[in-house]
Amino acid sequence: SVPGPCEPEDLIDGIIFAANYLGSTQLLSERNPSKNIRMMQAQEAVSRVKRMQKAAKIKKKANSEGDAQTLTEVDLFISTQRIKVLNADTQETMMDHALRTISYIADIGNIVVLMARRRMPRSASQDCIETTPGAQEGKKQYKMICHVFESEDAQLIAQSIGQAFSVAYQEFLRANGINPEDLSQKEYSDIINTQEMYNDDLIHFSNSENCKELQLEKHKGEILGVVVVESGWGSILPTVILANMMNGGPAARSGKLSIGDQIMSINGTSLVGLPLATCQGIIKGLKNQTQVRLNIVSCPPVTTVLIKRPDLKYQLGFSVQNGIICSLMRGGIAERGGVRVGHRIIEINGQSVVATAHEKIVQALSNSVGEV
Repeated sequence: SVPGPCEPEDLIDGIIFAANYLGSTQLLSERNPSKNIRMMQAQEAVSRVKRMQKAAKIKKKANSEGDAQTLTEVDLFISTQRIKVLNADTQETMMDHALRTISYIADIGNIVVLMARRRMPRSASQDCIETTPGAQEGKKQYKMICHVFESEDAQLIAQSIGQAFSVAYQEFLRANGINPEDLSQKEYSDIINTQEMYNDDLIHFSNSENCKELQLEKHKGEILGVVVVESGWGSILPTVILANMMNGGPAARSGKLSIGDQIMSINGTSLVGLPLATCQGIIKGLKNQTQVRLNIVSCPPVTTVLIKRPDLKYQLGFSVQNGIICSLMRGGIAERGGVRVGHRIIEINGQSVVATAHEKIVQALSNSVGEV
């Protein structure tokens, strides 16, 4: 079973949380902002919605007597397929998003922000949408729809959505394939729909020998001694990666963990789909415990990926800085070839690029066609 607050079978069928819908707003954002910028975007969305609420309340009070009701009671439906928002009274669908189109979930106190990316229409230049914090001029901007809710179960809702990603991933493995319809960009759909998924990483994740449950011993008051980073927007499994271990710390002393391992859950709490800050908070909360149970997927230090690029007109769909993949287009040629955020390129078509200048790596990739 998948660790988390819900039964996996319930998430397949769908579960419902009661919440108040506060409002929605749209932001312009880069395709792959950092988690810090995403949190800034979530906070900006909350601020905008609260400003709109305040304005609506003042207007309503000016036009009528009595209290102005600006909250809408809703049922938040979460499943491995989609997230829907239903009017609690009429059960009419107010919003409906496929789970894999959700780019970020933030719980800020009793507030939940659900963020989904939309394709930018051709007439976007005429749209009057404010630019989000962190967006840079000159870079292509994408429209992000942000829904803001209020609930006493805000953290539980965020954890349940994270668990839904994990359960969906297991179902995806059982099906031995992936439907990219909701993920791929229009210009990529033709080539991707006829292209095989390079399945080394799928085989790796589905191999039970690579999925381990570890028990770590530590002293009370001692930190676990790990540094984790986000697996990235393009990662096949949205969780955190072990980036470093403190010398002499409990994690290093155990000898059971390796840099690059993906942490699935801690003490039964799924980390899949959760914001990096939330995962870091869970790890910090282990300080007063003497035993820690981890579910991890051991990842190899070196992996070979195969990108099929029939023509130069098809973008590879990733960006590289100092030999490291720093961003990746979801559903693109590179992702389907096995490229992941954080990968360091050491060879291209059999030629070592370890000591190669950044410009030459970019040039080699830009001019490559066929199987790369």
